[in-house]
Amino acid sequence: MVQGIGVTLLPSSRPGTWGTQVRQWELTSPTELRDLRAAMMTALTGSPDTTAQMDDVPAKMVLVATELATNALRHGLPPTVVRLYRVGDEFIIDVAYHDPQILPEYADARPPGAGGLGLRLAREFSLDIGWFVNHRTKHVWAKFPVPEQA
Repeated sequence: MVQGIGVTLLPSSRPGTWGTQVRQWELTSPTELRDLRAAMMTALTGSPDTTAQMDDVPAKMVLVATELATNALRHGLPPTVVRLYRVGDEFIIDVAYHDPQILPEYADARPPGAGGLGLRLAREFSLDIGWFVNHRTKHVWAKFPVPEQA
């Protein structure tokens, strides 16, 4: 990884195979994040209850999807497209948006509450994470194990 002062660039890579698309959400505003959380939880567990324990894979996936979508809405041009894929015993969350110039980076040195922790959470909670640019669209993705109840 390339490191700068207080930041680490996220490695550029593709997830390999995408598998089958389970759901897709198109967001144009941060006000839609709450609906994304409930809809993704329903897609993963059959229930919109987003109060699951944070040791649960679906809760971590919803948190990461929300963080990545928030970054996309904050730094890119609408729409932000969030896709949920399943390939074998793994899920992939892909967040696509229009801003290929700014490279995704971890905020290593920021104090808690200063923002910029979404990619760090994604790295901590997921099996793998990366990004790539396809034409003028940037994709940031994270891979998770399929929860036992799915």
